[in-house]
Amino acid sequence: MSRVNIRNTQPKAYDAMFCLEGYLGSIDLPAALIEVVKIRASQINGCAFCIQMHSDAALKAGETNKRLFALPAWKESALFSDEERAVLALTEEITLISRQGVSDQVYTTLQKHFKEEQIAQLIMLITVINAWNRIAVSTHA
Repeated sequence: MSRVNIRNTQPKAYDAMFCLEGYLGSIDLPAALIEVVKIRASQINGCAFCIQMHSDAALKAGETNKRLFALPAWKESALFSDEERAVLALTEEITLISRQGVSDQVYTTLQKHFKEEQIAQLIMLITVINAWNRIAVSTHA
């Protein structure tokens, strides 16, 4: 079944999304971490298109297959640093925000590793990939 193509039917909205994506290119976070966040949110949201695209980008940014394979089980894996765990916890809580919001524990842990500006950037990063996931999944992109 064919679904709406937002790029064609709502080009201003699509262009606005690309402006947000362009902003993400300027944030003060490692490229591999950005891609890992995008992959984890996409895994939770079931967006195969985004998982593949961001896995390819993560590998190009220096990420390893071993860590990408372990990403769904990051809580049990020794392959992720405390800083990465803080980011992945935030990613999951924002992506699943209706469950409990973002807990004080996750936010406090994040503050141990990142400046306020970087926390704002992480929140925007997670918000943007969740928006892309919702567009891709709902339109069968």
